[in-house]
Amino acid sequence: MTKKTNTDKPLDIFIDEMEGSLWVGAAAEGTLQALEVDPLNEEVRWGSIYWAKVARIDATMDAAFVDLDGENQGILHASDIYKKKKEKADTPIGKLVKAGDFLLVQAKEGKLAASENVVFENKTPRMSMNISLQGRYLIYMPFEEESRVSRRIRDENSRKQLMGMLEEMVDCKSCILRAAALNTQTDILMREHKILHTMWEQLQKHAKGKEPHLVMQGPDAIQRTISDMASRTIDRLEIVTMEQFGETEEWCELFAPDLVTKIKPIKLENPYDNLALFEYRDMLDEIDSLFQPYKIMKSGATIIIQETAALVAIDINRAAADGSNVTINKEAAVEVARQIRLRNLGGIIIIDFLKMKKAEQNKFVKELNDIFDTDPCTVQIHGLTKLGLLEITRQRRTPPLHDRFESAQFM
Repeated sequence: MTKKTNTDKPLDIFIDEMEGSLWVGAAAEGTLQALEVDPLNEEVRWGSIYWAKVARIDATMDAAFVDLDGENQGILHASDIYKKKKEKADTPIGKLVKAGDFLLVQAKEGKLAASENVVFENKTPRMSMNISLQGRYLIYMPFEEESRVSRRIRDENSRKQLMGMLEEMVDCKSCILRAAALNTQTDILMREHKILHTMWEQLQKHAKGKEPHLVMQGPDAIQRTISDMASRTIDRLEIVTMEQFGETEEWCELFAPDLVTKIKPIKLENPYDNLALFEYRDMLDEIDSLFQPYKIMKSGATIIIQETAALVAIDINRAAADGSNVTINKEAAVEVARQIRLRNLGGIIIIDFLKMKKAEQNKFVKELNDIFDTDPCTVQIHGLTKLGLLEITRQRRTPPLHDRFESAQFM
């Protein structure tokens, strides 16, 4: 399982619209590797920063409900409050904040607005006072004094190399180096750190007043995609409207100047039709397949995906496939990881792979880390249950794809 399907192949990024919502896909040799959607009715976007007012304290939940902008609320747990050195980690919420306080908070989850046609089971989005500003190669954490390497990087050689780079960047404080920083010149990283530090200084000027309000919108689908794919080679960024061209060029000039010349406006007869670029690049069938409860692999084996309120159940079925169980499971693992990313599934995910011998099983589980490491969201592999089912959890940033699609349909 050392071979990673499509992960080393150059990407094309497609930037498109449907009913006014922003759609961004990344594909390698015509196969989707990432898909991000920003619906028009997105009330709270992941990463957005608010000057929020504490509305009430819930001692039972050890949390505060905060008014974000006069219309939306967020929940701030005691564990997500930035504490001073004298305050203990288990200090109760009532001793940290009180109703009426104003706080600078950041959304750690997204939320969509319900309509007459579709209602989402939206929970109150979680907030944090530990602000982070996302760049292409690093994350700026103004409340963390020390710089460090991302905890998601498990490879010891990579961690050692990145730590060495941090030692050279003596003026770069309060940052986290991402995996994409590997093999990147330190002057580029220092430039990005300076940009993010300046952004932080500017947004703090708006953290004032007696009314809660949005200070800075979180990264959009274009920014998330380019940042998530920063460690990959990007050949082209195809765009059909001048508005998208301008926004993409502006962000790339700041964080990805090497990509500016790769932004390509595509002339179509119907540029304002829904997903015109995706149709032009023959990607609509693959997008449509993401709304089906199954996926047929090249070997003929099938993946069945069932979403419930409590968890996501995924079953690997041999069907007409030839080959050993181990071979089919390896193929399925790569495809399951891709489907989870594209569909943006989250929470508890249970996967029923084909049966393997004990030694094969143990090796297989250990090697899964390499496959799921390509996911921009945090994925934890918890191992096999007593029934032989693989249990993983995924902490997604935005609502699942089917919710974002449905919300766009009824705007």
